[in-house]
Amino acid sequence: MLDVNKTTGAPPVIRREDYSPPDWLVPDISLDFRLGAERTIVRATLQVRRNGSHRRPLLLNSEVEAIHRVTLNGEPVNYWYEDQVLRVPIEGESATVETEVRIAPRANTQLMGLYESNAMLCTQCEAQGFRRITPFPDRPDVLSRYKLRMSGDKALYPVLLANGDLVASGEGEGGTHWAEWHDPFPKPCYLFAMVAGDLVANRDTFTTMSGRKVDLGIWVRAGDLPKTAHAMASLKAAMKWDEEVYGREYDLDIFNIVAVDDFNFGAMENKGLNIFNSRYVLADPDTATDADYDAIAGVVAHEYFHNWSGDRVTCRDWFQLSLKEGFTVFRDQSFSADMGSHAVKRIEDVKMLRAAQFPEDAGPLAHPVRPDSYIEISNFYTATVYNKGAEVIRMMHTILGPERFRAGTDLYFSRHDGQAVTCEDFVKAMEDASGVDLSHFRLWYSQAGTPRIKARLVNRTEGVHVALEQEVPPTPGQPVKQPMPIPLRIALLDEATGRPTDERLIVLDKASDEIALDGAPARPVLSINRDFSAPVIVETDRSAVDLAFLSAHDDDPFARYEAMQQLMLDTLTAAVSTGGADHAPVIEAVRQTLTDANLDPAFIAEAVLLPSESFIGDRMAVVDPEAIRARREALRADLGRTLEPLWRDAYRAHVANRYAYNPAAKGARRLKTIALGYIAATGAPDAAALAKRQYDESDNMTDRQGALGVLVNGYSAERDAALQAFYERYRTNGLVLDKWFTTQALSTRDDVLDQVEALAGHPDFTLANPNRLRSLVAAFSVNQRAFHDASGRGYRFLADMILAEDKLNPQTAAKLVPPLGRWRRFDEGRAALMRAELERMVATPGLSKDVFEQASKSLA
Repeated sequence: MLDVNKTTGAPPVIRREDYSPPDWLVPDISLDFRLGAERTIVRATLQVRRNGSHRRPLLLNSEVEAIHRVTLNGEPVNYWYEDQVLRVPIEGESATVETEVRIAPRANTQLMGLYESNAMLCTQCEAQGFRRITPFPDRPDVLSRYKLRMSGDKALYPVLLANGDLVASGEGEGGTHWAEWHDPFPKPCYLFAMVAGDLVANRDTFTTMSGRKVDLGIWVRAGDLPKTAHAMASLKAAMKWDEEVYGREYDLDIFNIVAVDDFNFGAMENKGLNIFNSRYVLADPDTATDADYDAIAGVVAHEYFHNWSGDRVTCRDWFQLSLKEGFTVFRDQSFSADMGSHAVKRIEDVKMLRAAQFPEDAGPLAHPVRPDSYIEISNFYTATVYNKGAEVIRMMHTILGPERFRAGTDLYFSRHDGQAVTCEDFVKAMEDASGVDLSHFRLWYSQAGTPRIKARLVNRTEGVHVALEQEVPPTPGQPVKQPMPIPLRIALLDEATGRPTDERLIVLDKASDEIALDGAPARPVLSINRDFSAPVIVETDRSAVDLAFLSAHDDDPFARYEAMQQLMLDTLTAAVSTGGADHAPVIEAVRQTLTDANLDPAFIAEAVLLPSESFIGDRMAVVDPEAIRARREALRADLGRTLEPLWRDAYRAHVANRYAYNPAAKGARRLKTIALGYIAATGAPDAAALAKRQYDESDNMTDRQGALGVLVNGYSAERDAALQAFYERYRTNGLVLDKWFTTQALSTRDDVLDQVEALAGHPDFTLANPNRLRSLVAAFSVNQRAFHDASGRGYRFLADMILAEDKLNPQTAAKLVPPLGRWRRFDEGRAALMRAELERMVATPGLSKDVFEQASKSLA
């Protein structure tokens, strides 16, 4: 039900400037759960203490099914309940408040609070799910020590897990049993967790740098146990890395992970009991791709790293969400880079940023890394908060250098251990430890939008200069921006020798500047934003010849990749604008990359991929999906035909690659499937048979899904046979069946919209599982040409799915709205159709505030 302001009729807006400390603190809480899927009784005992000199009552957020009892110091109390807030008047400075409530886990389709998933009971409390379990001041700056007792049917729930350490357990009456868990570290209620179910564990241990032994457990259903080895290895690697790189040691005797099939997020960092979406735990070569393995390692590390950057030091309020998420994403990205290829990892992270965050910054939902207001906080778990937030941390690391940055993090953790703090506190620790003034740098937290940099080389009497200009475009609520401090790594490459000169870090903190460069060669070529040192869009006057030269010679791997991508992008945007373009420079650059024996296959695979259709559209004033698809496919076909012998050589070189999970083997598989795609783009008569043979002979999911991804774009009999074989083989494995839905939703066939609508009626499609919904609907919404079909059918399909999901799970539904919010980027006809669907959503009775906020802001 949509909560509304009784005066304006609109949902209330929460503003950062209105923050005030909590009126009451809860130093200690004891919980008693009598578990059942249909009915769970929760008794809570809160030790509360007045915070400051005021006479205001204790306010407890509550969204439970029924309140049975409330007592104050053991006596009944006159409380009142209104607008999902329970108000308890208290005369003294401290008190004991007890509540007893009823909740219904099985009926909880929102998957927030305590809910049932495949006969298991589990919790998700971030951001505001704890109030759906028991009345409590549900805000992150109320930190409490938790004691928990839970009891339930031993046959149904033989395993009882919670935060902290297990202190006691035993048998109860009537086939029940119980367990008591204590967490000695004060934490906000969003980090509370418990699980009850029929689970088995992959158990291991880790010895910390001080010699303490920690018991590790990854808990899954019995049949999934063999698929947990990679997650366990990733966990132990993350624990070791965090000690070595950040000096952070784990602090409890137990660390558990539980895999859950029905989950809104990727995973949750609850103190000592991480709850994961199953897709980020379960892996074996037959069912998980290399990308899945990489994602599991990254997410396991991310949630473990939160033990310090999020748990021991947490957020004062939800506007500070990037305090924990941006910092921890940076940490998990660094970990993954150290575990594999730094160059490929940096390319992957930037591709994700450009695919999700740059469009967000350029649209109606743009917001700063630290937002100023929200209606529903779950809508701010965004690429801006996470991925751009990570880039902000990375820029601090770049400006300060690794030693001063480490000194800053050490100070931050020691100064604020056990506290709920702000982004400002993090930056202040960096300043105090390093002696560097970062006052201007704070703009990265307060200004939305992606800065645009214009750069060119200028010959002056005294030598070569680089002229720089910056502009931060207007965003909602911020029409005028101040210049940002932008760290740019630059170098000049000698066109005659290919060697770099005068590599340096420049911090552009003015609207424009001109910097003299030392030792410039006679024919210099500018390499800029090396290693993607700042999350900006760079425009230069470099020619196609310059870009081709950089793509062959730049010694910075990311800059080399970027030059190739820019060459491709310039060629494609010109083709869309004029109807044609010279493909020769791109073809020659790809030829040089394919034949460079010094490059590893993983890098080659990334470098030779054409920019996505959506990324091409992001660089155009008005997106023309049909023209973009046509010109991109034309260049793919030309690359395929002209370089066909090289593609076949690359394919043959790696076709015998047997499965191993290491950087070399992963790179070989990646390049093999990309080469197969280019062979198919030529229209070669043997392409479908080649792909089907790869599908049939694969000993791993990466090769199998790669072949299916090539086949699904065509109309061959091999395509139909492979799709059916894939379905029959994996129909009982939900995570793999998600891949079957996604692969078809991303097809480039002309009839993909018909296929997607049919798949939405498939017996295995369900709105109840967020993974399944995202596998089809979210995937389809990024298929630019199909989603933006001129008829508007794609828009209506998405809006129908959002409205249907909103009745079950508003948080998941709201995440599907943003593609419709990009209507301003399209022609009048498409824009009108997209607006109409947004208006239909906003006008729907009973719409959740989650979807209302996203849709209404998209219309503004």
